[in-house]
Amino acid sequence: MTRAPTWLLSAILAVVLLALWEGAVRLFAIPVIVIPPPSAVAAALWQGFGNGELVANFWITLAEVVLGFIAGAAFGLVAGALIGLFPLLERTLYPYIVAFQTVPKVAIAPIFVVWFGFGIASKVVITATIAFFPVLANTIMGLRAAPAEQVDLMLALTASRWQVLRMVRFPQALPYVFVGLDVAIVLAVIGAIVGEFVGAQGGLGFLILQHDFNFDMPGVFAILVLLSALGTGLHWIVTATQRRVVFWLHDPAHRTIGA
Repeated sequence: MTRAPTWLLSAILAVVLLALWEGAVRLFAIPVIVIPPPSAVAAALWQGFGNGELVANFWITLAEVVLGFIAGAAFGLVAGALIGLFPLLERTLYPYIVAFQTVPKVAIAPIFVVWFGFGIASKVVITATIAFFPVLANTIMGLRAAPAEQVDLMLALTASRWQVLRMVRFPQALPYVFVGLDVAIVLAVIGAIVGEFVGAQGGLGFLILQHDFNFDMPGVFAILVLLSALGTGLHWIVTATQRRVVFWLHDPAHRTIGA
């Protein structure tokens, strides 16, 4: 017996859940302002794309997410590599990084808005600070996961620190790094929306506040659906990149969650 493809099972589950949602709202006469039915959400999506409102604000949020993710991931990789290779940095610098990460980003987002303005710059900084730590932590863990016997062999062959990093530690760390990137790209979407909630001139978060102020729940849910699609799409891109770069992994236990 042929097994059904995973995507088909997911599609069937989505249809069933949407049908139950629509039926429950209509059966119990739940007001639209509380929970809109999927049909109303679909209509809001159609209208938002039709008048260009969703498209224009989508590109703003996407730019904030991508730029913030790239900046946060780059700093996370560099800092993680330095901390992973030099124990002194872990003892002196890492505690301050952890202390900074424990501060709620919602609390410091207004500070970034004051420093960098209401434009895209403040959202990119907020997003980068959120995407930074998962990449940092996984890079450190990955660099230290290299088998000790391989490192000792390279050192016995008079390999330099750079050669050990390039030939042993970094390949071993790549699966961990991609796990961090996968987490960071999802958190980057949250970071951009948090920044837009605090103060923005555009973006999907800014649009959510407008619809919420007007009690337009179908419009709010439509934007949430679009944000979910954005996060899922970016997750798939990271996962596809992982499969291309870390091509030697075949054990499913070592793959990124959701791959």
